[in-house]
Amino acid sequence: MKFSDYQQASARTLNRAVATNEALTNYALGIAGETGEVVEMVKKHVFHGKAMNLADVEKELGDVLWYVAAVASTLGLDLTAIAQRNVDKLKTRYPDGFVEGGGIR
Repeated sequence: MKFSDYQQASARTLNRAVATNEALTNYALGIAGETGEVVEMVKKHVFHGKAMNLADVEKELGDVLWYVAAVASTLGLDLTAIAQRNVDKLKTRYPDGFVEGGGIR
């Protein structure tokens, strides 16, 4: 699935009845909350020895993706273009891939 296809499919579940600023606040807080869920799973795995449940991580990452797409949709931004610009930025910053202590700043 392409990012733009995902964005379009997920947009059907956006609440269009709220004002833009309220929607953006909700979606930004959602990104933080769902990211926190992923962070908590990693913390428990690394520091508490809990097995990493990949299905649960995948579910939470999907929720993060939904909120990212929601912010993009609300602002009229295209998720595919966002992804491409990020890859382009990374290619510029790390022309030879990851190098310890590297990166063009």
